[in-house]
Amino acid sequence: MLNEGRLIITPPTDTLFYHTRPWQKGNFMQAGHMAYDRAITVFSPDGRLFQVEYAREAVKRGTTTVGVKFKDGVVLIVDKRLSSKLIEPGSIEKIFQIDGHIGCATSGLVADARALVDRARVECQVNSFNYSEDLAVESLVKKLCDFKQSYTQYGGVRPFGTAMLIGGIDSSGPHLYETDPSGAMMAYKAGGIGAGRNEVMEIFEKEYKENMTQNQGINLGLKGLSAANENNLKADVIEIAIVNTTKGFHTLDSKSVGEAVKKIK
Repeated sequence: MLNEGRLIITPPTDTLFYHTRPWQKGNFMQAGHMAYDRAITVFSPDGRLFQVEYAREAVKRGTTTVGVKFKDGVVLIVDKRLSSKLIEPGSIEKIFQIDGHIGCATSGLVADARALVDRARVECQVNSFNYSEDLAVESLVKKLCDFKQSYTQYGGVRPFGTAMLIGGIDSSGPHLYETDPSGAMMAYKAGGIGAGRNEVMEIFEKEYKENMTQNQGINLGLKGLSAANENNLKADVIEIAIVNTTKGFHTLDSKSVGEAVKKIK
C-alpha cells in the first residue's frame, strides 16, 4: 500500500498461508541452533561444534566396551549386544588387532572404526618397514587422533562416529588410551566407552588397584561390564582380548571367556 508516496508492505492476515517466523517471535536460540549444526566447520556463538557432539551421541548409543591396565599388559572386553537371536555372534567384530603389540576395542559406528583400524595398521607397517622397530603406542594414538581431528576442520566431510580404546605394550610398559570423535586422546588405567560408561567408571574408580594380575584385570573388567548390563552377562556375546609381554595381542577362546563370566556371576 502507498502512504504519502512511500511503499509500505504489510503481511497478509490470512493465517492459513502466513505463519509468524521464529525470529519474529524473538526465539533467536532455535533459529541459531538450526543454522550452526548444518556444517562441521561452523562454530556456534558459545564455541560448540554440534556435528562433533552428535558424533559423541552415536558413541553413547554403542555397545559397552571396557579396558583395564594390569601389571604386564592390558585387557579389552566388549559386549556385542545382539539385536536378533538369528545373528551369528562371531560375525560381529568389535575388537581388532592392529599390530603384534597393539589392539583396540570400539564403540559406535563399526564401519567407521574399521576405516580407522585399517589406517592404524598401515601406520604400524610403515614404521616397521622404515625403522625396523615397533611403533610406540602413544605415537600411533597421536597419529590416529590427528587424522580424526582433520575430519572436524574441513567442509564436505563428517566426524568419525566411533570411539576407541587402544591398548598396547612397548618399551615403556603397558598403555591404555581412549580417543573420541573430536580427535582428543586420554590415557587411562581403566576406562569404558559406550552406553554404560558411567556405571563402568563408577566400579573402576572404587575397585581399581595398581599392579593387578591378568586375572584380576579380567575380573574387574567383567564386573564393570556386568554393572552396565544390569548383571546380565552372557558368555556367548562377550569378547576378551589381552595384550601382554609374553604373547602380545591375543583373544581368549570361548571356554576361557565362559569360565571368567561364571566367576563374576
